[in-house]
Amino acid sequence: MTENKKTKQYDLEDRTLEFAKRVRRFVRELPKTKSNYEDISQLVRSSGSVGANYIEANESFSKKDFVMRVKISRKEAKESRYWLILVETNNLYSLEIERKDLIQEATELMNIFGSIIRKSE
Repeated sequence: MTENKKTKQYDLEDRTLEFAKRVRRFVRELPKTKSNYEDISQLVRSSGSVGANYIEANESFSKKDFVMRVKISRKEAKESRYWLILVETNNLYSLEIERKDLIQEATELMNIFGSIIRKSE
């Protein structure tokens, strides 16, 4: 593996980790409504799974396994975006701004994983 490829993978591992951390900071500020409890739980799980599956992809033993894990990462990013849209913020400006940014990041991660899949298949 070339140093450039290794750095890119490492950067994406860092980026997915930062996404999961940002989601966790975001949900701590959300209103504690009954409907938010389940949605928050789902959001935390899916946001962490984005990076966890990408790390697994980088440790895969075959191209087929790599592509499958990256597809799961893309699916988890898409699911995270769904839960981000669904959680209630009570229209608090700072939460709405962070939600918008997190939705954008989830979308960008989906696009990156989609590109990796297309180039790998």
